Amino acid sequence: MTEALRVRAIMDPDVLRLSPDDPIRAAVAGLVARSAAAAPVLGPDGALVGILTQKDCFRPALHASYYQEWRGTVGERMSHRVVTIDAADNAVHAAEVFLDHPHRVFPVLENGAVVGMLDRAAVLAALFRSG
Repeated sequence: MTEALRVRAIMDPDVLRLSPDDPIRAAVAGLVARSAAAAPVLGPDGALVGILTQKDCFRPALHASYYQEWRGTVGERMSHRVVTIDAADNAVHAAEVFLDHPHRVFPVLENGAVVGMLDRAAVLAALFRSG
């Protein structure tokens, strides 16, 4: 497998990183501004503690549309169970992970640290180019 098909070569390294204490409104604004499907949530030590997806944001957004107020934090809305991909993995393995899970994006880890996000479109494009 060539390096061009490694996850580190096709992931997006420039991702929004959130804290559990961030206000949910600020997090939603960040996701919207970046057209991001999700963002990793990092603890004080930089370790991955969750993921905030667009779907996680719908309830507070609906609440805000009804009552004109945003409430809550990222930690209250994030998903705690996170499926990750390693930066050294290849696109074929990543495609298999996408087939096994309903998610559109996964955090990418290298030596336990978040180094980017990988979305389905990037994997499909890499496989298309290689074949």
